[in-house]
Amino acid sequence: MSEDARTGPVSWADCTRGRLRELLPEALVVLPIGATEQHGPHLPAGTDALLAGTIAERAVRAAAGRTPRPLVLAPGLPFGVSEHHLPFGATLSLSVETTIAVLAELARSVVQAGGRRMVLVNGHGGNRGACHAAASAVAARHGLAVAVVHYWQLLPPAPEIPGHAGEFETSMLLHLRPDLVADPPARQGPEPTPAPPGLDLHEAANWLRIDGYTDHPGRGSAERGRGLLADCVRILADRLVELAEHA
Repeated sequence: MSEDARTGPVSWADCTRGRLRELLPEALVVLPIGATEQHGPHLPAGTDALLAGTIAERAVRAAAGRTPRPLVLAPGLPFGVSEHHLPFGATLSLSVETTIAVLAELARSVVQAGGRRMVLVNGHGGNRGACHAAASAVAARHGLAVAVVHYWQLLPPAPEIPGHAGEFETSMLLHLRPDLVADPPARQGPEPTPAPPGLDLHEAANWLRIDGYTDHPGRGSAERGRGLLADCVRILADRLVELAEHA
């Protein structure tokens, strides 16, 4: 393995086929997945893809040089399961079935290229089931070791985490790309209907009732966003190091 592979991250898109053939058998491939969907009246449609991609890239950079394996950052997937946001517009969605198939095909491609280990860094709540279904299928069928990380779950639980276009995401966008953030709305309508304890509630009408965003985005701040983003990057980098050591 060359020196740069041990001390720095590697971009899949920047490599030749020969370079990847050399690296992939021992590498940990990191693939971010987000979504392109409405994020209330104040955040850009690319919020989830931007956050997942930024956190994955910064974590790979922070972990590189601390791992016994090269870290290869794959191009991010900017689409996911967003059908529940289609009524608002501004949404490019794949179906659940298509998302599972796309992730499984990409993972199979990693295997065909020589890879043995992969991490999906997910930035969208609607992708959770698809990520786990695809990872389970590929691990069973092709022998690829696949870890799934929903980046917000790296943080201590809080009522506003992750939310959707609420205080959590608004804070990070105010820090990362304030030029893309419009004036956050003040919550006038009802809060989301909470699910009974221990249950996940899927209800399309709930999104319409709350105008497509949760909690109180007006409480977000760039300062808080800086800290949240830094914590996500730091913890994910540590997890990548652990995976690289034990995978």
